[in-house]
Amino acid sequence: MARGGSLETDALNAAGEYAMSCVGRERMYEYCSQAHATPLAILRLNYATEMRYGVLVDIAQRVWAGEPVDVTMGHLNAIWQADANAAALSAFGHLAVPPLVLNIAGPELLNVRQVAEEFARRFRKPVRFTGVESADAHLSNAQMSHRLFGLPRVSAEQMIAWNADWTARGGPTLGKPTHFEVRDGKF
Repeated sequence: MARGGSLETDALNAAGEYAMSCVGRERMYEYCSQAHATPLAILRLNYATEMRYGVLVDIAQRVWAGEPVDVTMGHLNAIWQADANAAALSAFGHLAVPPLVLNIAGPELLNVRQVAEEFARRFRKPVRFTGVESADAHLSNAQMSHRLFGLPRVSAEQMIAWNADWTARGGPTLGKPTHFEVRDGKF
């Protein structure tokens, strides 16, 4: 966590079928890019969120419902979905052979316990926890994309405020939990 997460140059360590399928997808794109001289960018998105879906929605809903928040995955980074979309569109100006690989994530390293406590404060509700924070987390260091495209426009603080308001007003969600707390890749 001291490095702020995995860098684009780090060896991939796929835990579980979903992660393995992501590595397989990347390898196919890399192969096709080189075999056909097709410029590409591979974007590794980490926890995009908006009002109806995302890790912040998961945490907010648990606090609102009085359910315990699992802190086993003690840290996360998140990015507002519109900022992730803007980064994806901006990547078209940087396509390459072999593909340019970029992490797309928010710059803040968020502590799950502190995020839950902030939702509890905003909701004026108690928060309960389960699990024990691990020494590591599934994080992406997106400094390279931030250098290329600038920092995301929406901060983690703003995302939390928007999601707290949405949740408290009973805003609809997609009903698809992220399973951010799962560490073994089995969803």
